Amino acid sequence: MKYLLFIALGGAAGSVARYSLSLWTQSVWHSVFPVATLLINITGSFAIGVVFVLLERHLLHPDWRSILAVGFLGAFTTFSTFSLEVVTLWESGQATQALIYMAASMGLCVLGAGAGIALTRTLA
Repeated sequence: MKYLLFIALGGAAGSVARYSLSLWTQSVWHSVFPVATLLINITGSFAIGVVFVLLERHLLHPDWRSILAVGFLGAFTTFSTFSLEVVTLWESGQATQALIYMAASMGLCVLGAGAGIALTRTLA
């Protein structure tokens, strides 16, 4: 039961962080291209790499996995939104934008996770 509470608290914080970052991003970049979702997925991928190493090295209590990785980052990252945005771009006749967005999201998010792991392994 405690893990459900941890996940719920982390999820609430992740949702608010996602919404706030999305609003800020939209105020900075006025674009049809879904910059907010891309930025959220890159930073979330980096963060999950950091959390992974901190848990792996026992620098975080295992309970933090529920709070951070499952709750916060599960709510913060937006893969379902990403999928919908790709389809929407494609259906609106912007196939090139859809393909660029897919490649950038997948490539940069994997690099983000790898960078988070590498950096944290170096520092921790």
